[in-house]
Amino acid sequence: MLNQKTAIVTGGGRGIGRAIVLEFVRQGADVAVIFASNQTAADETVSEAKQLRPEAVVRCYRCDVADMAETKTTVGQILEDFTAVDILVNNAGISRDGLLMQITEQDFDQVVDINLKGAFNMIKQLYQPFLRQRKGRIINISSVAGIAGNAGQANYAAAKAGLIGLSKTVAKELASRGITCNAIAPGFIETDMTEVLSEKIKTAALAEIPLKRMGQAGEVAQLAAYLASDAAAYITGQVIRIDGGLFM
Repeated sequence: MLNQKTAIVTGGGRGIGRAIVLEFVRQGADVAVIFASNQTAADETVSEAKQLRPEAVVRCYRCDVADMAETKTTVGQILEDFTAVDILVNNAGISRDGLLMQITEQDFDQVVDINLKGAFNMIKQLYQPFLRQRKGRIINISSVAGIAGNAGQANYAAAKAGLIGLSKTVAKELASRGITCNAIAPGFIETDMTEVLSEKIKTAALAEIPLKRMGQAGEVAQLAAYLASDAAAYITGQVIRIDGGLFM
């Protein structure tokens, strides 16, 4: 359980991020929801969370996590509003798919800036606060694409692989202060990002998954909640796949 914990979840307006916010609230946490542009989706997340637990403190904050100055301002405001933060979930991400020869420099830079640099920016803002309180949980949402690669996703796979290296390094730097950092690597999860895939691609993907189904965002959220809890205090520097057995 996450009673009396405060969490920041980036990209919390929809998909896996929304599921994590709702699960954290269900387990007793207060949550700061960071979103980039979709105010309506973020407000819906807050509304659903309040329906789950009316006494929960759940607020949304607009922030471009790729912008260091914005993350500094936003985290400063969150620390003022919530007093302290115990958990950081770096979930914000985008994709700009295409074969490498088709990916533009802008496509590459945007994906790396949000998926990888965004996590770096957020961790940097909470590094000192976590050190001072000698506790904290950092959970980075990577992808199986960052482990095995994926044709047509050179930018996305590179960013997610970088996120794994960042997670392991942060884990080593902060372990002596009781702060953990782990990465979750989802496979095919039913979200807005996978909804746009063609039926042909979905059918081919399901054929490769031993459990023969896509995962649910709520299943990823439950794993994140476990890693955020006191029960996971001895787990750090790990990359945990949740992919139905796609990669073993």
